Amino acid sequence: MLTKDYFFELPPELIAQEPSEKRGEDKLLLIDRKRGCWEDHMMSDFPSLLYPESVIVVNNSRVRKARVYGEAETGGKVEFLFLGKEDDGAWKCMVTKTKRQKRGKQYAFLLHDGEKSGTCGEIIRENSDGTRSIRLSEDDGEVFFQRCGHVPLPPYIKREDNWSDESRYQTVYAKKMGSVASPTAGLHFTPDLMDKVKAMGIEIYEVTLHVGAGTFLPVRTENIEDHHMHTEHYEIEAGTAEALMKAKRDGKRIVAIGTTSVRTLESAADENGNLFRLTGDTDIFIHPGYRFRFVDDLLTNFHTPESTLLMLVSALAGKDLIFSAYQHAIEDRYRFFSYGDATFIRG
Repeated sequence: MLTKDYFFELPPELIAQEPSEKRGEDKLLLIDRKRGCWEDHMMSDFPSLLYPESVIVVNNSRVRKARVYGEAETGGKVEFLFLGKEDDGAWKCMVTKTKRQKRGKQYAFLLHDGEKSGTCGEIIRENSDGTRSIRLSEDDGEVFFQRCGHVPLPPYIKREDNWSDESRYQTVYAKKMGSVASPTAGLHFTPDLMDKVKAMGIEIYEVTLHVGAGTFLPVRTENIEDHHMHTEHYEIEAGTAEALMKAKRDGKRIVAIGTTSVRTLESAADENGNLFRLTGDTDIFIHPGYRFRFVDDLLTNFHTPESTLLMLVSALAGKDLIFSAYQHAIEDRYRFFSYGDATFIRG
């Protein structure tokens, strides 16, 4: 399978630069695998599109304000994306102008108004994957990110973050801090929509997968099979796993909200559909030919050309159906990517 086979032309104006005016007021394209067709809906229709015997799984990871600007000793401005904390207390970061950022270099981190915060950092390691390990002079955890951090909007959103992104780039059920990108399918949910789903007798369960920067990395290999996935950490509580396995045994459909929920469940499941790896780091790569062990249906956004996420939805629904549905979405002026509209892939 060739990466180029997953390319499609997308008019730039269809890449959503802002969220919808009101959360949940988005288009929803139903992609019906059983009938091999699609239908236009609104997100408010989602509860009525669920099979009655379903359970829903959401990713409750919370997005950290992980993009921080620093000033080098030479006066140059450097952008850091804080990926996560390492065992020795340093922070692993992606850094702009990477080759210039050497071990021993020091930076003063800046407040939102551009003034120096009083917190400094020093590169203590140059890592083989191109990242840098930074030691902070004062590590007060999330207080530092609240003072200095910016919402880490994806690179295809061509603007600076603003105050509204602090809430709109976060799901309403976000709890556990650790992502550098939002599990964006969940951005369509409102408390009212969740109440309507629960009123139908459909239970909602939470898992956690902390989304890494690798979610935006393109596949750079000619052949899909040669691509190596980034690693992300996930967790499923034992009680949740037991409830989901019972639902599966009872013949209920497992509806994943977002590809991160899919990756969590499929990483935890064995060949018999038992969830037995309840915590760990996953680099699972789901592409056509993959046999799903646990997930039946998927609510997700529209994905970028030649991306692993486009390959994942093609594995679930079939590449031809996905590409036909995407072409319809382009013609019907759906909004694409993180702040865009949604698809519901149903069996």
